[in-house]
Amino acid sequence: MANLITGIEAPRVRANLERIRGELPDGVEVLAAVKYVPLEELGTLAEAGITIAGENRAQDLEAKAQAHPGFRWHFIGQLQSRKVKQIVPYAELIHSVASDSALRQLEKHGTPESEILVEVNVAGEDEKAGIAPAELGAFIERAPVKVVGLMTMPPFADDPEASRPYFTRLKELAGEHGLHHLSMGTSQDYRVAAEEGATIVRLGTILYA
Repeated sequence: MANLITGIEAPRVRANLERIRGELPDGVEVLAAVKYVPLEELGTLAEAGITIAGENRAQDLEAKAQAHPGFRWHFIGQLQSRKVKQIVPYAELIHSVASDSALRQLEKHGTPESEILVEVNVAGEDEKAGIAPAELGAFIERAPVKVVGLMTMPPFADDPEASRPYFTRLKELAGEHGLHHLSMGTSQDYRVAAEEGATIVRLGTILYA
């Protein structure tokens, strides 16, 4: 398990954030992934200008969102259907909807304001969650809440350019289904993701280092 990120300094985060925003086209939002950021360090991120925080675990989302309601909270981890009820009150956007069981829970616990992204397994990796591109249209039609976009995690590669075909395909799929938001790109490949149409990039260590 990765170590918690402690000793975060607001000036350093602010400088990293400003540099990254300068590299991104207008309209691309920076989400700070805070899975390994302790609750007591979140105030420093707010001081540094972070506005969107993404959490991977339902129980941590609940605790952190209650303590720091000033952030726009997103859920970015693997979505367990039994956790949907816990997530919905706090997450402005859920990035990782990828099962019919999650849709059933969203029907029970979602609200008219609930918005989601559908996770797409563009690369067809057996070990990863996500809807197959060919099944995306039917899945969106079954969704009981508003689908506003798509998310993907390409296969890990040392070269950011290796991610480009997967980002390109996700943008194509969003266009085919009339969706605007694209959550794609992490610390390693966010520049390529932005070039291919990302509207949200999910950044962790590159913000804090």
